[in-house]
Amino acid sequence: MTEVQELIAKATKKYSEGSIVKGRILEVRPREFLVDIGYKSEGTIPAAEFDEPSEVAVGDEVEVLLVRLENDEGMVILSKEKAAYRQNWDKISKVFQSEGIIKGRVKAVVKGGLLVNIGVEAFLPSSQIDIIPPKDLNQFVGNTYDFKIVKLNDDRKNVVLSRRELIEQERSEKRQQFMESTEVGSLVTGAVKNLTDFGAFIDLGGMDGLLHITDMTWGRLTHPSELLKVGQEVTLQVLEINREKERVSLGLKQTTHNPWDKIEERFPTGTKVKGKITNLVPYGAFVEIEPGVEGLIHVSELSWTKRITRPSDVLNAGQEVEAVVLGVNKDEQKISLGVRQLEPNPWDEIEQRYIIGKQVKGTVRNMTAYGAFVELEEGIDGMVHVSDLSWTRKINHPSELLKKGDEVEAVVIDIDKANQRIALGVKQLDEDPWKEIDRLYKIGDLVKGKVTKLANFGAFVALEHDIDGLVHISQLSEDHVAKVKDVIKIDDDVEARVIKVDKVERRIGLSIKAAHYSDEALRRETEAMDTMRPGDEMVGLAQAFEKAELEEYRPGEGKKK
Repeated sequence: MTEVQELIAKATKKYSEGSIVKGRILEVRPREFLVDIGYKSEGTIPAAEFDEPSEVAVGDEVEVLLVRLENDEGMVILSKEKAAYRQNWDKISKVFQSEGIIKGRVKAVVKGGLLVNIGVEAFLPSSQIDIIPPKDLNQFVGNTYDFKIVKLNDDRKNVVLSRRELIEQERSEKRQQFMESTEVGSLVTGAVKNLTDFGAFIDLGGMDGLLHITDMTWGRLTHPSELLKVGQEVTLQVLEINREKERVSLGLKQTTHNPWDKIEERFPTGTKVKGKITNLVPYGAFVEIEPGVEGLIHVSELSWTKRITRPSDVLNAGQEVEAVVLGVNKDEQKISLGVRQLEPNPWDEIEQRYIIGKQVKGTVRNMTAYGAFVELEEGIDGMVHVSDLSWTRKINHPSELLKKGDEVEAVVIDIDKANQRIALGVKQLDEDPWKEIDRLYKIGDLVKGKVTKLANFGAFVALEHDIDGLVHISQLSEDHVAKVKDVIKIDDDVEARVIKVDKVERRIGLSIKAAHYSDEALRRETEAMDTMRPGDEMVGLAQAFEKAELEEYRPGEGKKK
């Protein structure tokens, strides 16, 4: 064997496949590096096997695994990763056994998690990346973190990592430290972790604290998002600590001056204030009169006279308004405001402007079953009760005489200033005809009139002086009458005798059949009427309108039941 052959044999024997050898970078190429290991030919290593390929330079030493001495092209096949894998596996096993921490660099996103290089390739499940699994895993690629090895399979060379366990452990230590070192009243700094309808959870760097919405600001807040956003750093005051349940209550407004201190001194009752409307609700308007201090204008305090049902009808959010302080409740942090107090109350002098007995004019604004409301001036109404519409007629509903929009004259009959009510009367415009009934109608008088209503017990006849008389069914004819409508109709003109006058009950009884009686026959008929029981035959006007069996007929209408 020649000397050259002996040298080659020694070299071949020294560089056996599967061994780890040292090499030197000869050339840096775009995708690979040429490496000299002292063998008869050089080898190449893919650039992807280096953590920082851009930092590799010619002359750098590197440990590599000799995969093959020669390939088809006579090149040596080398691997830096496989060399590191073999060298690191023992170290990884020791870390796993000792439950230690190992550093690794995230290489890529894979199904279910991340691929991490810790000297060997390891898997980091999504659930083990952080306490709350992140939505975007790409943010971790290229970064280096500490990990805990939670599973290692020596046969399959599989490694599973967890970053979450380290974070939880770190937070637990910080939480314990926080509980031991923090007292109520302390100032702490944290980041907004989450927002809810009732408040915000603050990450204090080891534990979460709750900042309730009522402790965010001295002013009014509808939702925490109006003041805070996720990730925002805030300085807060510790309000309460429950060490057993590890809960902390925080306050933001407590770090600033309380604007409600000495509020009664700054805003005494009667003070005029200016502010901006921050919110409109069905019952009123909230007005910010200084930062953190709001007052409420109740809808009833908007006007002395106008009928305002919703504040939004006259006010807008953001509008600048002037108001008067009506009351302050420091404990409940409430201020009552009024707008109408800026002007004189027209009801204060109502008795001078609407004297009882004075005749007034107005427009019918509304009607109810018990009366009609008459607008005397803007916002000032008077009410005409149905009983004050007529001296002689029984009015069941004001619509029988009035309709909405009518101009009416009336007399002021009463004023209730406390309840802001004016009572009006229409009938008081005229004298009560029943005061002179003895002069107007006497028993035996022959009268004429027009039939206005029919009932099953008789017919009502309109007489002069706006007085009604009743012809009982028994007084319609000498013959027996089964039904009133068989012998008489509405609007018929009739002639009858007055046979009954009751001033107390305001009733006039008429008889058609007695229209042509002699004086003696009329006397007998009158005596017969006097012997009848009240309500049996001589039914008064008041009762007639209220009787359940009332049967009234009008032209063009059917029978009313």
